[in-house]
Amino acid sequence: MSCLNRPPGIEAFLPISSLVSLKYWLVTGIFNQVHPSGLIILMIVLTTGVLLKRGFCSWVCPLGLLTEYLNRLHKFIFRKNVKLPPWLDYPLRSLKYLILAFFLWSIILQMGAAVLDYFIYSPYNMVADIKMLYFFKDISHFTIWVLVALFVLSILIRNFWCRYLCPYGALVGVLSFLSIFKVHRNEDTCTDCRKCTRTCPVDIKVHKTSCVMSDECHACLKCVDACPEKETLYISASKGNGILKPWIYATAICLLFMGGSLAGRITGYWQNNISTHEYMFHVRHLDLPIYQHTRANVSAYNKESWLRMMQGIRQTGEKRSPS
Repeated sequence: MSCLNRPPGIEAFLPISSLVSLKYWLVTGIFNQVHPSGLIILMIVLTTGVLLKRGFCSWVCPLGLLTEYLNRLHKFIFRKNVKLPPWLDYPLRSLKYLILAFFLWSIILQMGAAVLDYFIYSPYNMVADIKMLYFFKDISHFTIWVLVALFVLSILIRNFWCRYLCPYGALVGVLSFLSIFKVHRNEDTCTDCRKCTRTCPVDIKVHKTSCVMSDECHACLKCVDACPEKETLYISASKGNGILKPWIYATAICLLFMGGSLAGRITGYWQNNISTHEYMFHVRHLDLPIYQHTRANVSAYNKESWLRMMQGIRQTGEKRSPS
């Protein structure tokens, strides 16, 4: 069987497994090596939220990039930014927080150390990355229609996924309130041209506030770039002090991700400890009940026997591999 190297960064698309690993690490002190890079990436994203607001959403997230191009298509079709009325917008914005609350309740409040351990080393979690691959490789008709619906809605309504459904954005949005950096407006030099508000992709009325406190602010800094008056709109730690130039802000985000990735590589917590031979075994038996889950519960398995079998497969593969 031919094999391709699996990039560790793919674990960024396993946020639930990463959240489980985060709590497991905090409770037990064990940084598990089933999907370690997923946990590292999650911690980088959370750190970004605390330090630099929702910069992850606008500067790093691939769905954020896709949303930006769909926003351009929206404006090309309608020739203006179509907005939902507040009576509909606010209830819809609460959906992502309800989804986030469900995951936090299920993982943070309901799962103890033993349950976390049982999930992390389960056959289901070990192949979560493979299942994600097959989910898109052998995509169902229902999934296609869901993605088409999201695509169309994202054209009709700007930032539909990010604004109304993304629990990741909701989590970073809550953490962004802790960030000392905010977008500030100098009311004395502001000419009320409203270019900042018109260019804001999340419809924040920037021209009406002296400090943007919204959880929807992605810190994209488009409002700062659009402002024609020097040092009238800026991101800083306090009003008029500690001003960050946009290129410094972008560099800081890049350094956080590069530094976190490098730290993972140096400490040995970037690549997982699942060998190629184990992956080949998993792929051959992926349809077995032990790799499935029911109502968010993994299938029953004997952890000790399972890990011994995986160790045996790993050792056998090492002996067969050319030196």
